[in-house]
Amino acid sequence: MVTLKALLDYTNRLLSIDSFADYCPNGLQVEGRAEVTRLVSGVTASMELIEAAIDAQADALVVHHGYFWKGEDACVTGMKRTRLRRLLGTDTSLLAYHLPLDAHPELGNNAQLAQLLGFERQGYFGHDGGMSLGQYGLLPQALTGAALSDLIQNSLGRTPLHIAGRQTQIQTVGWCTGAAQSYIDAAAEQGLDAFISGEISEQTVHVARERGLHYFSAGHHATERYGVQALGQHLAEQFGISHQFIDIDNPV
Repeated sequence: MVTLKALLDYTNRLLSIDSFADYCPNGLQVEGRAEVTRLVSGVTASMELIEAAIDAQADALVVHHGYFWKGEDACVTGMKRTRLRRLLGTDTSLLAYHLPLDAHPELGNNAQLAQLLGFERQGYFGHDGGMSLGQYGLLPQALTGAALSDLIQNSLGRTPLHIAGRQTQIQTVGWCTGAAQSYIDAAAEQGLDAFISGEISEQTVHVARERGLHYFSAGHHATERYGVQALGQHLAEQFGISHQFIDIDNPV
């Protein structure tokens, strides 16, 4: 058992949340009971995940995509009311970490994706929220675009959308999980052979083709399942509490 305050203070320091100019508040978004024995993690604080966490008797839920995004309606109505009412009614805390979880060098989404795919990380590129979030490195061995697509599919359990670049094998690769398709220009400027992200936009296709860069849209949800799992497991080991990752399927 750990107090909610101790858990929160530790996690906020671990992820250096004050270093980021983010689009949402990082840390405690909904305050529940004062002590935490059971922790559930998940990608997005959807109603389905909230219900699953409550069924698992979680004291706290930690996610990558929480609430209160800049530009959204601040009124507590409709879907927002329903979600908050359920959390507050069951005294379940909600902790959310967005850019800080993307960026952490060990537990972050980008670090975990690199580990899963077997990439040798060499550095960072791109800039968002006060930090360089994109990472780049080397493949263990040169691959064709089709072979890298297969590696992503086998690792993530879903087929990526591959936009072919130059007709050479891929040795250097950049990656940034989630909706980071705009980093493709920075990846091209870095001289990389390929770039992997979660989502794709219409213009991404033309940039990849015209700049000769292989682009892989591997899924926003699929690329961001691993940071929050690693964080939840780390907190469980740090404080001697139980942890369960619950994956709510999302095809995007």
